[in-house]
Amino acid sequence: MLPGAFDQEISSILPDSIWMQGDQSVASTETLWTGLANSPKPSQQSQHIQKAWDGPVVANQKNLILSRAPSQMDKARLLAAASPHSGDWLHAPPITAVGLRLSDEAIRVAVAHRLGSKACEPHTCVCGKAVDARGLHGLSCRRSAPRQQRHSHLNDIYPVESNQASADASS
Repeated sequence: MLPGAFDQEISSILPDSIWMQGDQSVASTETLWTGLANSPKPSQQSQHIQKAWDGPVVANQKNLILSRAPSQMDKARLLAAASPHSGDWLHAPPITAVGLRLSDEAIRVAVAHRLGSKACEPHTCVCGKAVDARGLHGLSCRRSAPRQQRHSHLNDIYPVESNQASADASS
């Protein structure tokens, strides 16, 4: 049914004294929406589509949040968290046998990094650089313990395959 058809149905149900008054809350709600969306209301053809109303509000609010980010690092974190599939790791089943089980501490740190909150106490890294409360230095430090563990784990997996590839190449 098209919007004009709704008007005909409503007018056939309601008495003229009510129908002719109109709904005063519509205008005030549209004004409120226009302020939230920073956009004109959707065209007549798309006013019945929820996405046409939600999309501009969500886009405007996202831009406001990004513009108010206190630093470029926070802006990058927000953009990364909003990117497609950035939260897929939260849906991975915790299967220990295939290495998908995260410790409580790993989840705490990952969530802290995602939210931009405090992940550790400020300290000096073994490499000599200062680590702030966010603890992001450990993600790139060559002397970071988790980085060394991941590197060793990969070495445990790949030497067998690289040795096999070398043997196949020499045959």
